[in-house]
Amino acid sequence: MEIEGRTKQSSAEAANLRKILHIDMDAFYASVEQRDNPELRGKPVAVGGSRERGVVAAASYEARKFGVHSAMPSITAKRKCPDLIFVRPRFDAYRAISLRIREIFAAYTPIIEPLSLDEAYLDVTENLKGISLATQIAEEIRARIRVETELTASAGVSYNKFLAKLASDHRKPDGLFVITPKMGPRFVETLPVRKFHGVGPATARKMSGLGIETGLDLKGQNLEFLQHHFGKAGSYYYWAARGIDERPVRPDRIRKSVGAENTFPADLFAYEAARGALQEIVDKVWGYCEGSGTRGRTVTLKVKFANFQIITRSRTGQTPVRTRSELEQLGDALLEPLFPVARGIRLLGISMSSLAAEEAEQPEFSLPV
Repeated sequence: MEIEGRTKQSSAEAANLRKILHIDMDAFYASVEQRDNPELRGKPVAVGGSRERGVVAAASYEARKFGVHSAMPSITAKRKCPDLIFVRPRFDAYRAISLRIREIFAAYTPIIEPLSLDEAYLDVTENLKGISLATQIAEEIRARIRVETELTASAGVSYNKFLAKLASDHRKPDGLFVITPKMGPRFVETLPVRKFHGVGPATARKMSGLGIETGLDLKGQNLEFLQHHFGKAGSYYYWAARGIDERPVRPDRIRKSVGAENTFPADLFAYEAARGALQEIVDKVWGYCEGSGTRGRTVTLKVKFANFQIITRSRTGQTPVRTRSELEQLGDALLEPLFPVARGIRLLGISMSSLAAEEAEQPEFSLPV
């Protein structure tokens, strides 16, 4: 353990020389809608969902003041903000803007790791413009995004990916924050663990039950303890609590699957209600596929019933799914045979796997009849 610790520390010191940016567009989908429709500016806007059923894909900052956020059931969002305006997503528009933003990134470095349509990591340690200060690069990128798209972006600058992402969240919206090697470990110590990238609500609750509320609390646990309670993720939490993250920015990062799911405030019993709810989940999955240019051959439906029983149903085609409509059709084809249901449906999810980069002139993925 001592040898491992010394090795990790030595590697971390070397990694401190890296200059990593995390660029995150501010309320991207909602901001695009407000930009393109002046009547929406200054008003609470939710992209996705509907007044009665569905899920919020993105919320404007005006809506967030009321507690509305992404992945929230639309009915809950409407209750929190009665004046909320729902807008259907336009993924073609979002993707076109995202590609323009990535062209801006590419003017500075080829080492770009997109996470979604609206955020990416950039390694600018050695950059195409020979700029020595990563902060200057971040400022230039944000300025160009504002001029060329009329949108704002927040940026985080640090010596690793974990801290760069924390930094971009720190001054949102339209902000820039730098976490230096000297301030990194202390910054992490003061942070609530729920704000750690990779710590979701369920993990945060589990940590709270173990007396872990802040980065300092997490740092106080040994590696064996964290691995025992959190498995493989325990090692990541251990080093992250010390401001250490050796993951490189991977421009060729391969994702094995992409999926989304939603837990409903009330159980679903009717096929039409479940089908309508599934459409919003399909929107999320297809949004990622559009942004990343990936397509998948295997579509999997996940269903959790009121008694917490979980089942999955999958279908694999010879060629990748090419359109959102095809993905929706496949999801419906997997969902319909489950009805009528003996128990209400508590959760639905859709995922695609067997991913590959999109290719031109691919044949349609057709459902068997």
